[in-house]
Amino acid sequence: MDLILLCVFLPLVTVAWGQYGDYYYGPYNYGDNDEWVNVYRQGFNFQCPHGQVIVAVRSVFNKKEGSDRLWNYACMPAAQSLGEPTECWWEEINRAGTEWYQTCSNNGLVAGFQSQYFPSLLDREWQFYCCRYNRRCPYSCWLTTEYPGHYGEDMDMMMYTYDHYIRGATTTFSAVDR
Repeated sequence: MDLILLCVFLPLVTVAWGQYGDYYYGPYNYGDNDEWVNVYRQGFNFQCPHGQVIVAVRSVFNKKEGSDRLWNYACMPAAQSLGEPTECWWEEINRAGTEWYQTCSNNGLVAGFQSQYFPSLLDREWQFYCCRYNRRCPYSCWLTTEYPGHYGEDMDMMMYTYDHYIRGATTTFSAVDR
């Protein structure tokens, strides 16, 4: 009898739990597949509109183009529970040719990226555009496993619920793989 009740109520609990979060985002509209924020071996500056944060990142790799990547981002308004942005700033530059780990200081959320390609290193330097909101973002942060497992893999990372945000990133650099 307990097994039958479990089979009846488990789907109901699953549906109720799925409706508990603020919102669910469907697939993000990056625009046309050919619309990237950069071209290979070129710098770029991408910022979300005021009050919005990065919620999706897409990247494709091409070894023939200097072991570089094309990048595209999607933005969405931050949750109303965070309030309004009180300040935005550019973080320190993460230099090309090095491994780095960066999070927005002052409890900020990532709202943009700036990057420059260096052909002598076959790598990019990065700078994050961060915004702080008048209500604090939760601190329970972790590194996602939604990243390329190998330097040449494509990437398509999305925040599926309204209460998840990008606060930073990390990278590796190999002088062998570039």
